[in-house]
Amino acid sequence: MASLNGGFVGIDYEPTSGTQSEVITTFNSSGTLTTEPRTTSVQYVIVAGGGGGASESAGAGGGGAGGYRSSVPGEASGGGASAEATTPVSGGSPYPVTVGAGGAGGIPGGNVNGIGGSNSVLGTPSPITSVGGGGAGFVPNPASPRNGGSGGGASYSNSGGTGTANQGYPGGSAALNRGGGGGGGASEAGKGPLPGPIAPPPEHGWDGGDGVASSITGSPVYRAGGGGSVGRFSNNGVVGQGGLGGGANGSDPVSSPNPGGTANSGGGGGGTDIGSPPFTPVPGGAGGSGVVIVKEPAVSFLENTSGVWSLEAVYDAVKAGNWT
Repeated sequence: MASLNGGFVGIDYEPTSGTQSEVITTFNSSGTLTTEPRTTSVQYVIVAGGGGGASESAGAGGGGAGGYRSSVPGEASGGGASAEATTPVSGGSPYPVTVGAGGAGGIPGGNVNGIGGSNSVLGTPSPITSVGGGGAGFVPNPASPRNGGSGGGASYSNSGGTGTANQGYPGGSAALNRGGGGGGGASEAGKGPLPGPIAPPPEHGWDGGDGVASSITGSPVYRAGGGGSVGRFSNNGVVGQGGLGGGANGSDPVSSPNPGGTANSGGGGGGTDIGSPPFTPVPGGAGGSGVVIVKEPAVSFLENTSGVWSLEAVYDAVKAGNWT
């Protein structure tokens, strides 16, 4: 029988309130997210692996950044998009997380194209996927994997790769006998000699596009910057700078190995010059691996709500905003 104060006849429990604290989990490698018991939705930053830079003498392009997606309120996703909606989850449930690897750099005498990065995925009931960055491409190879989360930079006389909508920007285009294009980043396109004025000698590389900053872990951190490119048949020339967010600079002189994109940033690898014949066999820079960051916001809750309620307890719960 219902009592006049809205409770039920039974044991007189004393209702208690509390808070489930905010939890932030960073995945630098694949694993499983197990949500806290009272979590009903999560915020995320999901960055795919960056693309590799090219290795050649005709102006090696920089790798594109891995796709960037964010649902942190007030922040940006890649490609100029606003933050996505938070995603619903069930409390105390496991969800698979895949962190994409960076793509390998081009190999002189072999496949001189950079390889595209791998996707990163948060496997919620509706999986959320960021697309791997495009590898820097060279015109003789029609299978050059320039498209991706952000597009890979071009080499020789090619067009830069396209980015994925709401994840990243295109890579820079290249001009005949000029520098390669920089890899696209999450917040801007890679630079290149076309369109626009062609750089005067010495031929030089072009910058990768910048990434996007997020404060999901506290302080702002940039991720998903594109890789820089290098000039044609040059040595100790001006190199393109990697974009903010882990993009690698181009490598010149020809004997200098490229360090590649920063790990767990999704940054693109830098292009590497191999000079004039006889060529120096230095691979292009590999893309940086991706990252998945999940934030479970704090949750206020009310327990022991069965049994008989006093009017005073109801009043206290309503006043605190916990009455459901």
